[in-house]
Amino acid sequence: MFGGDFMKKIRQMQDALGNIQDELEKIRVEFSAGGDMVTVVLNGKKELVEIKLSPEVVNPDDVEMLEDLIVAAFRGAQQKVDEKIKEKMAEIVTDLGINPEDLPGGLPV
Repeated sequence: MFGGDFMKKIRQMQDALGNIQDELEKIRVEFSAGGDMVTVVLNGKKELVEIKLSPEVVNPDDVEMLEDLIVAAFRGAQQKVDEKIKEKMAEIVTDLGINPEDLPGGLPV
Protein backbone atom coordinates (compact mmCIF):
# COMPACT_ATOMS: atom_id res chain seq x y z
CA MET A 1 0.00 0.00 0.00
CA PHE A 2 2.73 2.46 0.99
CA GLY A 3 6.11 2.49 -0.70
CA GLY A 4 9.40 1.94 1.08
CA ASP A 5 10.21 5.63 0.75
CA PHE A 6 7.08 6.55 2.70
CA MET A 7 7.88 4.05 5.46
CA LYS A 8 11.44 5.39 5.63
CA LYS A 9 10.05 8.90 6.17
CA ILE A 10 7.75 7.59 8.91
CA ARG A 11 10.73 6.03 10.73
CA GLN A 12 12.71 9.25 10.34
CA MET A 13 9.79 11.20 11.78
CA GLN A 14 9.55 8.82 14.75
CA ASP A 15 13.27 9.29 15.44
CA ALA A 16 12.91 13.06 15.16
CA LEU A 17 9.93 13.05 17.53
CA GLY A 18 12.00 11.14 20.08
CA ASN A 19 14.71 13.79 19.85
CA ILE A 20 12.22 16.61 20.24
CA GLN A 21 11.29 15.37 23.73
CA ASP A 22 14.80 16.29 24.91
CA GLU A 23 14.57 19.67 23.22
CA LEU A 24 11.22 20.42 24.86
CA GLU A 25 12.76 20.18 28.32
CA LYS A 26 15.31 22.83 27.33
CA ILE A 27 12.70 25.31 26.04
CA ARG A 28 11.82 28.09 28.47
CA VAL A 29 8.79 30.27 27.83
CA GLU A 30 7.98 33.30 29.94
CA PHE A 31 4.68 35.14 30.08
CA SER A 32 3.69 38.07 32.29
CA ALA A 33 0.31 39.36 33.39
CA GLY A 34 -0.82 42.50 35.15
CA GLY A 35 1.92 44.70 33.77
CA ASP A 36 4.70 42.28 34.77
CA MET A 37 3.31 41.88 38.29
CA VAL A 38 3.10 38.09 37.78
CA THR A 39 5.48 36.18 35.54
CA VAL A 40 5.28 32.45 34.86
CA VAL A 41 8.04 30.38 33.25
CA LEU A 42 7.18 26.99 31.70
CA ASN A 43 9.33 24.46 29.93
CA GLY A 44 8.38 22.92 26.60
CA LYS A 45 6.45 20.17 28.38
CA LYS A 46 4.23 22.83 29.97
CA GLU A 47 5.73 22.18 33.39
CA LEU A 48 5.93 25.14 35.75
CA VAL A 49 9.60 26.04 36.18
CA GLU A 50 9.36 29.38 37.93
CA ILE A 51 6.89 31.98 39.12
CA LYS A 52 7.83 35.57 39.91
CA LEU A 53 5.61 37.90 41.92
CA SER A 54 6.08 41.62 42.23
CA PRO A 55 5.84 42.60 45.92
CA GLU A 56 3.03 45.09 45.26
CA VAL A 57 0.78 42.34 43.88
CA VAL A 58 0.89 40.44 47.18
CA ASN A 59 -2.01 42.13 48.92
CA PRO A 60 -3.79 40.11 51.63
CA ASP A 61 -6.92 42.20 51.00
CA ASP A 62 -7.05 41.23 47.31
CA VAL A 63 -5.97 37.60 47.02
CA GLU A 64 -8.48 37.07 44.20
CA MET A 65 -6.63 39.51 41.92
CA LEU A 66 -3.35 37.67 42.51
CA GLU A 67 -5.02 34.33 41.74
CA ASP A 68 -6.49 35.72 38.51
CA LEU A 69 -3.11 37.11 37.42
CA ILE A 70 -1.38 33.77 38.07
CA VAL A 71 -4.00 31.93 36.01
CA ALA A 72 -3.73 34.48 33.18
CA ALA A 73 0.07 34.26 33.13
CA PHE A 74 -0.02 30.46 33.16
CA ARG A 75 -2.51 30.30 30.28
CA GLY A 76 -0.50 32.78 28.26
CA ALA A 77 2.66 30.76 28.82
CA GLN A 78 0.86 27.57 27.75
CA GLN A 79 -0.16 29.22 24.48
CA LYS A 80 3.42 30.29 23.84
CA VAL A 81 4.63 26.73 24.48
CA ASP A 82 2.03 25.42 21.99
CA GLU A 83 3.38 27.86 19.39
CA LYS A 84 6.98 26.73 20.02
CA ILE A 85 5.97 23.05 19.73
CA LYS A 86 4.20 23.71 16.43
CA GLU A 87 7.29 25.50 15.13
CA LYS A 88 9.52 22.55 16.10
CA MET A 89 7.10 20.04 14.59
CA ALA A 90 6.88 22.04 11.36
CA GLU A 91 10.69 22.05 11.14
CA ILE A 92 10.84 18.27 11.57
CA VAL A 93 8.11 17.59 9.03
CA THR A 94 9.56 20.04 6.52
CA ASP A 95 13.04 18.55 6.93
CA LEU A 96 11.52 15.19 5.99
CA GLY A 97 10.13 16.73 2.80
CA ILE A 98 6.53 16.68 3.98
CA ASN A 99 4.28 19.72 3.71
CA PRO A 100 2.82 20.29 7.22
CA GLU A 101 -0.50 21.26 5.62
CA ASP A 102 -0.73 17.76 4.10
CA LEU A 103 -0.89 16.10 7.53
CA PRO A 104 -4.37 14.96 8.50
CA GLY A 105 -5.53 17.01 11.44
CA GLY A 106 -2.56 19.36 11.17
CA LEU A 107 0.50 19.39 13.37
CA PRO A 108 0.16 17.79 16.80
CA VAL A 109 0.65 19.89 19.91
